[in-house]
Amino acid sequence: MLKGIKRAAGALLIAVVLYSLLGFLILPGIGLRIANQQLALYSNAPATLERLQLNPFSLEAKLWGLRIGEPGEEQVAFEHLYANLQLDSLWRSVLHLSAVELDRPQTQLLFAKDGTLNLAQLFKLPASAEPVAGEPAGEPLPLRIDHIKLAGGDLRFEDLRPSEPIEFVYDDLNFELHNLSTLPDDSAEMTLVATGPHGGRIDWNGQISLVPIGSSGSLKLSDGKLKAIWPYVRDAVPLELEEGVIDLATDYSLSLTSDTQLLLNNTRIKIAPFAIKATDGRPLVKLASLEVSDTSLDLLKQQVVVGKIRSQSLETWAAREADGQLDWQKLFATSPASGAQQEDKEQSETAPGKPWQVLLRDVQLRDYRVHLADRVPEQDVALELGPLDLDLQDFDSLGTSPFTLRLDTGLGQQGTLQAEGQVQLNPTTASLKVTSRAIDLRLAQAYLSPLVRIELRSGLLDSDLDVALDATEPLAFSVTGKAQVNQLHTLDTLKERDFVRWQQLDLLGLNYRHGDRLSIDKVRLNQPYARFIINEDLTTNVSDLLIARSGAPGPGDPTSAEPATPPESASPPLGIHIGEVTLADGSANFADFSLTPNFATAIQQLNGRIGSLDSRAQKPASVDIAGKVDRYAPVSIKGSLNPFDPLDSLDIITQFKQLELTTLTPYSGKFAGYRIRKGRLNLDLHYRISQGKLNAENSVVVEQLQLGEKVDSPSAVDLPIRLAVALLKDTEGKIALSLPVQGDLNNPEFSVMPIVWQTLRNLILRAAQAPFKFIGGLVSGGADMDLSTVQFDPGSSQLDSRAQAALGVLASALKERPALRLEVEGISAQSSDGPLLAEQRLQREYQTTYYKILQRRGDTVPAEASQLEVPQDEQDPLLEGIYRARLKQQPPAEWQELDKEQRAANLRAALLQLWGKSQLLQRQLAQARAASIKDYLVEQGGLADERIYLLDVGLGQAQADGRVATALHLDSE
Repeated sequence: MLKGIKRAAGALLIAVVLYSLLGFLILPGIGLRIANQQLALYSNAPATLERLQLNPFSLEAKLWGLRIGEPGEEQVAFEHLYANLQLDSLWRSVLHLSAVELDRPQTQLLFAKDGTLNLAQLFKLPASAEPVAGEPAGEPLPLRIDHIKLAGGDLRFEDLRPSEPIEFVYDDLNFELHNLSTLPDDSAEMTLVATGPHGGRIDWNGQISLVPIGSSGSLKLSDGKLKAIWPYVRDAVPLELEEGVIDLATDYSLSLTSDTQLLLNNTRIKIAPFAIKATDGRPLVKLASLEVSDTSLDLLKQQVVVGKIRSQSLETWAAREADGQLDWQKLFATSPASGAQQEDKEQSETAPGKPWQVLLRDVQLRDYRVHLADRVPEQDVALELGPLDLDLQDFDSLGTSPFTLRLDTGLGQQGTLQAEGQVQLNPTTASLKVTSRAIDLRLAQAYLSPLVRIELRSGLLDSDLDVALDATEPLAFSVTGKAQVNQLHTLDTLKERDFVRWQQLDLLGLNYRHGDRLSIDKVRLNQPYARFIINEDLTTNVSDLLIARSGAPGPGDPTSAEPATPPESASPPLGIHIGEVTLADGSANFADFSLTPNFATAIQQLNGRIGSLDSRAQKPASVDIAGKVDRYAPVSIKGSLNPFDPLDSLDIITQFKQLELTTLTPYSGKFAGYRIRKGRLNLDLHYRISQGKLNAENSVVVEQLQLGEKVDSPSAVDLPIRLAVALLKDTEGKIALSLPVQGDLNNPEFSVMPIVWQTLRNLILRAAQAPFKFIGGLVSGGADMDLSTVQFDPGSSQLDSRAQAALGVLASALKERPALRLEVEGISAQSSDGPLLAEQRLQREYQTTYYKILQRRGDTVPAEASQLEVPQDEQDPLLEGIYRARLKQQPPAEWQELDKEQRAANLRAALLQLWGKSQLLQRQLAQARAASIKDYLVEQGGLADERIYLLDVGLGQAQADGRVATALHLDSE
């Protein structure tokens, strides 16, 4: 018995020794050699296992130094692998490992340019057998591992497929797994922590089951650098990442039992900071922070619920290019993936599925800034939005329920815009309260320029509106509330002058219904200004500012492919109703070129009211406006008009009183050729239009008009303006004109300006061409008398009775026109006055010579030689001396042979011939005649001598009866 025990113990000892030798020494060596042989056989890269150790008693295996790949560039490697097999695997029919530990594993995942993976090329794997049709899938190997641990792992990922290679490294990867099992309904506890040298940490905790495949737990990504994976994005869309860091945390539940079920809960995503730009360097988006929290995703329901979105300080840039496309749209349109995206879109359109539902419970965006540019207009438009705050609550992407929206943003440099209310997507409806403050209207300039020749210099919009959107197809919405436009200033770019401006415009009781009606209870204008010009054809400067736009090609246009067909039914015009318009402290520049002379002036202190205006009622509105011209001259506009159809009904009386004419100096200089030194104007305009028929009464009264210096103007009328003014001005210094106009405004050939101009021109021409006849008509009997000349007997300067009568009438007429002055031009005629002047001159010589003879003899003589009567018998002896003295010569020698009478006759004839041609004598007579006229008008007619001017005398022709006419001229002072 004892011997048997010894023998059994010895055998057992030998078996133990042999088992130990086999387990500790033989099998590790054989296993290491076989492993290296197989690695060499199947590996495409150098591969070695340095050491293998087995413990046959504890069933532990340890491997050291696995290297697959070129030295220093190993693609798979580890320092140490430990595994512990449990004996219960023998009777439980389950491969049971108590622990698997891997120290410092290294792995390189490398995608080549052609898309091949390096790990798939490491080994020459035998071809797998084709599965037998209908054969059920095999059961997985029963396996249970109590603990799996990976420590100090190193993972390097590189992808050469993108345009820029992607590479990132996790050099400290630690993984633990407890109770991994392939048995049904078993689950394992898992922990993964991975960090990289350049930031980025992954934390993964949870449970995982292999049969069925499923997992639940939490996943967290910290300090993830988006730049590492951005080449994937850039190859899809041409965007350059400047900076981007993402943090992600979520609880998840994944099940592949039947359909793929993925649930994400408590998901939080944070991106801060983030910035992208276009490939040409243009900035696109800069974001300080974006945080999404309290979020869940249900893949089976296709639903995403976002509890909170909080974002701070986003700045973005967008532009509409000249071709009408957004620059962002162009970026995505030119991306390499656009073709595949279009194909996916077409497939999705052919096979529509259940839409995803996205619910946004609470969204808050703060301090956003949007830089918008529009390059479609000729002048680029830049619009700055921000700081922009946006709140959304209960947004549903399916759009079947309303969500709450609140927007608060800056607009431009000083404007603000707020919108608050509810919006629904399907059907599209909205109810919003919109408030704006200090919106700069100059933003609209680029869009106005193609339509009107107006420049917006300034203008600020305030509004408090309720906007209700009822539908989009067809569009139906309404706007109610009030609006205010402050500090509006527009410029007429044709004339480079102010067109319309005001300090404040209030629109109260605003009610607009799209396509139907615009109603305003009251329009209040504070300190408005307008420049209004009536052209000679009764058009206005407002129509001049409108830019005609070419329409679509018509039937006769060669570019038209098909004949144009009018629409079946045209929508009715928009109805406009304005309850009342009030003006406070307004001003205007008014010009009426339909009058002659043209009228223009400035009006201040305009106050008044315009009654109810309604485009559909066709009822004239009352007008009652009063103001001042140049602060003192009152102006009033009263009557009624229909602004929507002024040719149908208009009755307006406009009155200007005591208007200072010096304000019209530029116009008088241009059109009359003279400046205005002094004067006042009273103007009464009464325009009546009924059914296109014009009946206008224009009454003009000018007081104390004085023209200034002459102006060289090519546009000046060729008329004696000064004389016409003097002729028309009465004793009170007034000029009163009445210029009625009548006609049919529907007649394209009718024009007010030619009628008024011709009437005034004829009046001035009639006065200027026959001024004496004109002024003669001012006194009784003067119209039938010729007051332009005074008749004198030959050689005489005495006024006969007819001349005195005519001068009396002339004096009375000149008293009626105190602005006129008379110019007298003395005239003499040699044919008629010469012989008489010579005879008179000879008689004076007789008297002078005989007077001197009597003085030398001591005889008594009168006071003057002209009073002396020379006897006939004394005259012939005096001729000899007079001849020598006046002709400065001796009588001809042949006259010595003549008798006394003949010699005396020759001497007399020679003297009369000399003096009959004397211009001096004729000038003296002409001067005497002019003086006689002036003396009579001053002494007998009672005219002031300064009103009568004596012109330089002249020589003329005698009339048939021998009388000589002295000319009179009229001029103005």
